[in-house]
Amino acid sequence: MKTLIVGAGGTGGYFGGRLAQAGRDVMFLVRDRRAEQLAGGLRIFGVGGDETVPVRTITADELEGTYDVVIVAVKAGALPVVLEQIAPAVGPETLILPFLNGMAHLQMLNDRFGPAAVLGGIVRVVTTVTADGEIHQMKPIATMTLGPQTGPITEDLRRVHQELSVPGYSTTLSEDIVAAMWHKWAFITAAGVITCLMRGPIGAILAAPGGEEFIREVIAETERVVAEAGYPLTAEAHAASVEMLTEPGSVFTSSLYRDVTAGLPHEGEHLLGHFVTTAQELGLSVPLTALALLQLRTHDQAMA
Repeated sequence: MKTLIVGAGGTGGYFGGRLAQAGRDVMFLVRDRRAEQLAGGLRIFGVGGDETVPVRTITADELEGTYDVVIVAVKAGALPVVLEQIAPAVGPETLILPFLNGMAHLQMLNDRFGPAAVLGGIVRVVTTVTADGEIHQMKPIATMTLGPQTGPITEDLRRVHQELSVPGYSTTLSEDIVAAMWHKWAFITAAGVITCLMRGPIGAILAAPGGEEFIREVIAETERVVAEAGYPLTAEAHAASVEMLTEPGSVFTSSLYRDVTAGLPHEGEHLLGHFVTTAQELGLSVPLTALALLQLRTHDQAMA
């Protein structure tokens, strides 16, 4: 099975690297500079070990022939360009598996390639890319969940699931992936609001008077929106979010916060902006999320 990984950042690099390490037929679609960085292999280090994996790369102008699976693992801002870049790789039987945050990307992919070709997917991994292009895994969690947007799980999808199941992370085939995506959106929005507003990691926020109360207020705010949309969190999912965002001494920060503080392009509008708009359409007020969004927009204006 031929798999095209679009993007070799913290998400695509980690999961694509593990697939390549397991001997899967994987090609990374990257820009010229990233291709140069990966010529000597992709280093993945941190809590999961330290290994350099040989990988194959291709640039958009070199892409030809179709793939069985196209995994899209880029920032939301890159998606409009990526939609056109991957078109030559998408054949009648190709399945597209996006691992973008939020929900807005699904409609864009559905409009371009049709919902039958587009799966739902989420990953959980805490990684960052170093200045040298290496993947630093900061926490041991690494999971991948995929499933059909509608309809039953097919044999083709079971084969894709088997192909993507390799050492280094766990995989789950979900019959309700859309709900899982909404739940993750609530979590990453909460994490972004918490760390961006407080300008620090979870452990430092918890150590400050009122920090835990603030964190729990943000979690409750985001989960109300998801419930009103028709996807209430289970008790287990809620407990998992609370556990990760109230761990004493935790150095965890959201990827949104890390991008902002590093001066990189960020997904504030895609995540928080869309979340606030969705809440308003549902008739809900989300003052803490709206405040974090205002802060990000102010930051962007100041940096312009």
